[in-house]
Amino acid sequence: MRLATAPPGAAVPELFPYGKYAMISVHEAVNWPIPLMIKIGFVSLGCPKNLVDSEVMLGLLNRQGYAITSQQEEADIIVVNTCGFIEAAKQESVNSILEMAELKKNGKCQRLVVTGCLVERYHSDLLKEIPEVDAVLGTNDIERIVQTCELDPVVKEPTPTFESTAYGYLYTDTTPRLLTTDAFSAYVKIAEGCDHICAFCMIPKMRGRFRSRAIESIGREVEGLAAAGVKEITLVSQDTTAFGLDQGLTDGLTKLLAALARTDGVEWIRFLYNYPNMVTDALIDVVATESRVCKYFDIPLQHASGPVLAAMRRGGNRTQWTKLIERIRRRLPEATLRTSMIVGFPGETEADFQELLDFCRDIEFDRLGVFTYSDEQESHAYSLPGKITKRTKVQRRNRLLKQQSAISLRKNRSLVGRQFPLLVEGPSRESEFLLQGRLASQAPEIDGVVLINDSRGADARAGDFCGVEITEAHPYDLIGRLV
Repeated sequence: MRLATAPPGAAVPELFPYGKYAMISVHEAVNWPIPLMIKIGFVSLGCPKNLVDSEVMLGLLNRQGYAITSQQEEADIIVVNTCGFIEAAKQESVNSILEMAELKKNGKCQRLVVTGCLVERYHSDLLKEIPEVDAVLGTNDIERIVQTCELDPVVKEPTPTFESTAYGYLYTDTTPRLLTTDAFSAYVKIAEGCDHICAFCMIPKMRGRFRSRAIESIGREVEGLAAAGVKEITLVSQDTTAFGLDQGLTDGLTKLLAALARTDGVEWIRFLYNYPNMVTDALIDVVATESRVCKYFDIPLQHASGPVLAAMRRGGNRTQWTKLIERIRRRLPEATLRTSMIVGFPGETEADFQELLDFCRDIEFDRLGVFTYSDEQESHAYSLPGKITKRTKVQRRNRLLKQQSAISLRKNRSLVGRQFPLLVEGPSRESEFLLQGRLASQAPEIDGVVLINDSRGADARAGDFCGVEITEAHPYDLIGRLV
């Protein structure tokens, strides 16, 4: 796989946090003999899966010699890779497009390209309502990004384009890709699309049917990443536990993890987005036995009430979820368990919500994300009766988060006085601390960090593994000292 990473000593570009965006600067990584004068600014929004798409598009553009600039005022072309999953994400994407559109009036920008999930849902509306948008590309058209960004200086008003290919695109280990994460950490997308029919979700319509990459291709990509200095790999897809099913593989994710765990140079391997009904004993065993696989399970359960789960088209119930968690903890008592829940789904009664509260109180998840239901017009849930008021949804979210905050604080306090391996991320984002890092139980960007403020941290570099003793605990972050 052709990778372009920052040269030794170069500043690592800041990764845009979820829900925010930044212009990405990675063009220093490659020296092309005849560089084009055209500069491209890139804005990426949404989840790690979308981030991988952005990195692939950057790689394709960089291979053609385009310069990638972090100064939006200097960009001749701006690409906005959007998220369109829920209403808040859609609004943020639109706001970002409008902000970049201003640069066509007041900056150097001559061409504004919009890509990603929002395009799959609203490509015609985007072109009609925001005339500054020159071209749109769907999630399966990212290989056409170079063609779309071709800008003849004479042509000031290029024709808007949209072509959505059959739902079949998958990048491979031979696809060029520019990493925008920290140099020691990378996401690897192992599959695309989704075959589940969850009532609240638009992913199958935006991303297409589930399709897995080949284990060999993923292995070669990870080997390339390791050779470039990446020490932490996070596997992502819409449903990692379904990996290989479309190829006739049984326990495909288990086989993949076992293969990747043999990669020299990689220290931590983590996998996100596990469908609860597909967490097998074989998967739990490979997490338990492979030292490089983090003892971390991210299982979005969405709810605990049987009737709500049935209405969500998810299936399952509180008893089944409890048995699943018990099965994991019996094999791995110190496994980190992360989940997410949706409150305010149509028809959710106070009794349903109370069952969710009770379930989360009894299970005591290590990490818990809570979302209020977003009523998406094209989803099955949009037509369901029993809509919950915004006020009630927010109140229920806050009640669940308050309960979880106490649980998280109690769990974090149990770590005080214990020592763990720490992956140093670099200078702390908190001004009163020297640097920060993460434990194997803390996934990048979505979980907390360990904050360090002792003199030993002066010699620690981003990407180093050090020992840390936890000295103080908070509901989200930990504080420690290097040992």
